[in-house]
Amino acid sequence: MTDEITPAASDASRGERKKGFFGRIPQFIREVIMELRKVVTPTRKELITYTSVVLGFVVVMMAIIGVLDIAIGILTGFVFGNGTLTLPWGN
Repeated sequence: MTDEITPAASDASRGERKKGFFGRIPQFIREVIMELRKVVTPTRKELITYTSVVLGFVVVMMAIIGVLDIAIGILTGFVFGNGTLTLPWGN
C-alpha cells in the first residue's frame, strides 16, 4: 500500500471544494502578502554594492557594443562604399 494521496481525495478530506475565479482572488492576495513578509530588504552597504555592480556591468556592455558598432560601420563603409577606409569621426 502506498502513502500517496490523490488530489481529489486530498481536497475531499479537507472539506474544500473547487473555488471559482472570484473565490480565488482573496486567496491569491493572502498568498502574496505571505510571500512579501518573507522578503528581506538589503542593507545600505549591500544596496550600494549591488548598484555599483549593475552600473559597472552596464558601462562595460555599452563600451563593447560601441566598439562593435564602430567596427561594423567602418567595415560596411569599406565593403559597400568606395573601397577606402574612412573613419566615422574624420574627413
